[in-house]
Amino acid sequence: MDLEMESRLEGTRDMFPEDHKYLTFLKKVFRHEFRKNGFRRISTPMLEQTSLLRKAYPENHNRYGLYHFQTKNDVDVSLLPSATVGIMRAYIEHEIFNELQPTYYYHMERCFRQSRERKEQYVIGWEIIWESDPIIDAQNIYMIYTALHKMWLWDDVVIRINTYGQQKEMDKFYEELESFFDNKTWIMSPETAKAYQTNKLAVFYSTDEDDMILAKSAPSILKFLKKDSKKHHETFKMYLDDLNIPYIEDHTLFFPEEMYTNSIFQFDDKDGNKIATGGRYNTLSRDLGSPKDYPAAGFALDVGHIIDDLKSRHISLKNKDHIDLYFVQLGDEAKRVVFPLSLEARAKWINTMASLGTPSIKEQMLKAQRIWSTYVVLVGLMEARNGIFQVRNIPAGTQEEVKKDELIDYIIDKIGKDKLDFYEPSRDLQQNEPPKQEE
Repeated sequence: MDLEMESRLEGTRDMFPEDHKYLTFLKKVFRHEFRKNGFRRISTPMLEQTSLLRKAYPENHNRYGLYHFQTKNDVDVSLLPSATVGIMRAYIEHEIFNELQPTYYYHMERCFRQSRERKEQYVIGWEIIWESDPIIDAQNIYMIYTALHKMWLWDDVVIRINTYGQQKEMDKFYEELESFFDNKTWIMSPETAKAYQTNKLAVFYSTDEDDMILAKSAPSILKFLKKDSKKHHETFKMYLDDLNIPYIEDHTLFFPEEMYTNSIFQFDDKDGNKIATGGRYNTLSRDLGSPKDYPAAGFALDVGHIIDDLKSRHISLKNKDHIDLYFVQLGDEAKRVVFPLSLEARAKWINTMASLGTPSIKEQMLKAQRIWSTYVVLVGLMEARNGIFQVRNIPAGTQEEVKKDELIDYIIDKIGKDKLDFYEPSRDLQQNEPPKQEE
């Protein structure tokens, strides 16, 4: 089709209702795990000052990473590339460190970064702040691994781990890399060779086949780890072994961000797509401007890839939004009967939908079948006037005449009172006494 309108931006996606069914499922799976482990949800602004984000995403290392622009007040702002920096900023700015520690947050956000193939991502993740125990790093992996099991995606998933150690150890590692790579830049892809001039880890981020081969022959950070870092890494692996979680120790695994210390990990699917990343960032708070380090660790799951994996395996979801009663009408007089009756049915806890527009009866019936309605009531001019409706049981293929005044009791009797939808969100509200004013 020839269109004159602009298409969606490359690297973004339109998420239609079918995708949202999977998204809702993913939210439920992880929210259940988060709540069981004491996490509370946090959301920070989608925009942050670019100067703040550059402390974790340097311009020279992420040249095309941030979507940034000037506000009308000449403030340079950027779309959030990940939830981590925003959450740590909020933790410091609101002095959450004065509360009971550690702090457990989970997040479900959209993030944006130009340097990724998927420039817009919907991510689910968590952050644990003020805790440095390596068991937290293992717990992060266990959380994702368990969730993938629940989603039938446990097979063909590869878990890779590595470590950054501490900054002094990374500085020694950089020196070794420079000595190793300096006479091999001609082997690198042109893009990687250019990036290498300002980032000695550039070859590890590349997806070019020659770059990947070169990266595998490079030195490992493990040989530079001192006592504390080595103990952290070995303990981290010990916990993974205790949990029977399969993993590969990959010395080529590094991330473009400059905030990581100690453990990092990545989950790849059967096609090599990155579906989750995580790690420890003990010095991020100080990098952002805090006078103190608040050790922290977290992970982020790429929801888009998970949805694509579920769909590619032909894994569907049960339709929980079933409709017990669907009204099909024809004409204004019928609408005046159907509309208040449908509202009354909903008030009696029957899952009800009414077609109130002007499509043909054929189109309305097709929609009723498509959404798996159980009972369909046809109301035309004659039915609206005489108060006797034709009620079809779609699954059974039967039809009965039912009087208007008896319809709701008829439907309740047929579907059973135990199948009524008694959920009412407003019941979660409670009135509390206002706090007493100090004298």
